[in-house]
Amino acid sequence: MIVPLDDAGPGCGGKAHGLGVLLRAGLPVPEGFVVVGPAVEPGAVAEHLRRLGGGAVAVRSSGLAEDSAAASFAGQLETVLGARGLDEVLAAIRRCAASAGTDRVCGYRARLGLADDGAAAPVLVQRLVEADHAGVLFTRDPRSGADAVVINASWGLGESVVSGAVVPDEVVVAPPGDTVRVTVGAKQTRLDLGVAGLVRSRVPAPERARACVEAGEVPRLVALGRRCAELFGGPQDVEWAIRDERIWLLQARPITALGAAGPVTPSASRPLVTGVPSSPGRAGGPARLVRSVDDFARVRRGDVLVCRTTDPAWTPLFRLAAAVVTETGGALSHAAIVAREFGIPAVVGAGAAMARLTDGAPVTVDGTAGTITAGCGR
Repeated sequence: MIVPLDDAGPGCGGKAHGLGVLLRAGLPVPEGFVVVGPAVEPGAVAEHLRRLGGGAVAVRSSGLAEDSAAASFAGQLETVLGARGLDEVLAAIRRCAASAGTDRVCGYRARLGLADDGAAAPVLVQRLVEADHAGVLFTRDPRSGADAVVINASWGLGESVVSGAVVPDEVVVAPPGDTVRVTVGAKQTRLDLGVAGLVRSRVPAPERARACVEAGEVPRLVALGRRCAELFGGPQDVEWAIRDERIWLLQARPITALGAAGPVTPSASRPLVTGVPSSPGRAGGPARLVRSVDDFARVRRGDVLVCRTTDPAWTPLFRLAAAVVTETGGALSHAAIVAREFGIPAVVGAGAAMARLTDGAPVTVDGTAGTITAGCGR
């Protein structure tokens, strides 16, 4: 069965249902449709693609438990960006639907105590917004629970932000008076749609050094985020994209793990590495430097996972790790969200962590302060 996105209800899964609510409220969401059930009729898919204009599309899972108040499933199920033509889209639909039964998704469910519904995920197909810049917005600060809108942004498609491939810009808008604080991230690379598919390229130095969200765009993003929170009756995790100064909303889901505000405890020793505080708390253990899947077998329960970046295939390591440190990424990336859901401290954007930390040496990660220090103090 195929359901137009503006008619999507709970049976279309969390992601599609949320976007359907936004569309019906008149908010700017790219057109799309939802494939529900295991049978995919190529002719019907072709007709709906024609209605979207025949260009590149984003194909995303919309699992029944995904994007819920209990669990985000951040990055756990499949997304295919830039699919073109019926054959590519059909293959992407099958891949996304089947991803609900992968080992990593089953492990994620088990860690959060969720039952396995055994169903293939509904799949959302939308016109792809070829973003000039994009990112994620949380209507409350997930690290402290503070009443502040937090925005992470980078050049190109928002996949760079959610996957943790870059250190994004961070914009925090807080009362009173909606004071704006901007931290410019490295934004080392960008992902764009090319002629033959997705292309990742280096960002020129001048573009890395300036904030990608214009001053006039900040209040517009904040207003849209707050409107989403009002519609759904609670704090929201919103994906957005901007093309030719127009803002598009790509996702709205509940924030699943909000930290509690608390004091930052100064460390008695100088940090070995600092980064972006992303999941609160302190934990210590031996640093375990992981460069690829070949190193997975070396990780033991209680290790501090240290890596360049993570992708969803690394989620099983989060079930073992006492804490997580990455060299790239921001506080709103998938890795940071999963760390908060699993209740383990995380520091992301800790450049040179792989060089400065010694494999096997005891360290303490403070996910509230954003520091990694020598020794296993608590």
